[in-house]
Amino acid sequence: MTRRDDLVASVEIPSRTTSFVGEPQSVTSARLAAEDFLCVLADARPPGAPEYWHDILLVVTELAANAVQYAPGEFSLTMRRTFDGVHVTLHDSNPTPPAPRPFHPSTGGGGVGWHLIHALCEQVSVVTESHGKDVHVFLPW
Repeated sequence: MTRRDDLVASVEIPSRTTSFVGEPQSVTSARLAAEDFLCVLADARPPGAPEYWHDILLVVTELAANAVQYAPGEFSLTMRRTFDGVHVTLHDSNPTPPAPRPFHPSTGGGGVGWHLIHALCEQVSVVTESHGKDVHVFLPW
């Protein structure tokens, strides 16, 4: 372990949870909250590859957009540093798990977000309960 790794291990980077009202502008707010978290994280330890930063922001944007579109009301975003990545949890009010939809580029209409999340994340899981769900994703850092 290098001296910098010793320093990172000794610096606690707390998790961060932010709540949003669930309106269209909440997607941008969630992305900005994620970017703030990543800035703090990068000060302690930069990402292993530049695309990791952008992948995390894209996944958060997709999760937030899905929450706004399919789950009425508030949602929350929790981001936490793990040993070798970032664990993102988005909680919304809809207990129905996300499902992939067909994507037809010629007609538009979406359908690519859930596929994109699975392509970029190392792990994806959904925990449902009667009053909503938690979508957990893990991405490298």
